[in-house]
Amino acid sequence: MAAPHGLRVDAVLVQAVIAGALSFAHLHDLAAAAGQDGWKAWAYPVSVDLLLVAAWRRLRSDGPSRLAWCWFLIALFASLGANVATAGFLDLADPPALLRLGIAGWPALAFLGGTLLAHSADHRVPDEPAPASETDSVADPEPETEPVPGPTPASVEEPPALPPADPAPAVPAVLVDHARKVAADYRDRTGAPIDTDTLRARLGVPPHLADAIAAQLT
Repeated sequence: MAAPHGLRVDAVLVQAVIAGALSFAHLHDLAAAAGQDGWKAWAYPVSVDLLLVAAWRRLRSDGPSRLAWCWFLIALFASLGANVATAGFLDLADPPALLRLGIAGWPALAFLGGTLLAHSADHRVPDEPAPASETDSVADPEPETEPVPGPTPASVEEPPALPPADPAPAVPAVLVDHARKVAADYRDRTGAPIDTDTLRARLGVPPHLADAIAAQLT
């Protein structure tokens, strides 16, 4: 009998559905034999298959990684172990304690694996930048520029001459005589010649005038 028009039966897909159903049933039977009754026995095959699919999807989307391969093999071992265990190798009426321990600890293990697969970052080595081509590494030569001629010695302007120093101020003779008396009195009291600052303070004259008087006393 030919399939209706537009409906194509895929043999690979049919085989995958049959294998999945058998593995699902074996996991359920193993969980029920280990003391997980009711809905809990049906949740175990769902958990194993989801972890297997999540690890395989991680491998397909992000590439090979130790984390994805580890959890893929764990889920595959759980599924394959259930298929083998239900083939008569174990007495499901009286399962061993190790099997009960594995079934009881599977939910925590599956939760850890699913969390790591969903939230772990994919650490990849960044691609090295492509080496620059020889044409890119060689810089374009800068255009040659003609030197700017500097000023000739004749064109250098001479600095302006400094203004002549102010001539010494004229000192009245009376002020000079008074300064001689002040200087003589200072020498008699101290034994040393009077200095310009002391002379300026005693006479009450500006500094430039005190310098002129001191020059006439020497």
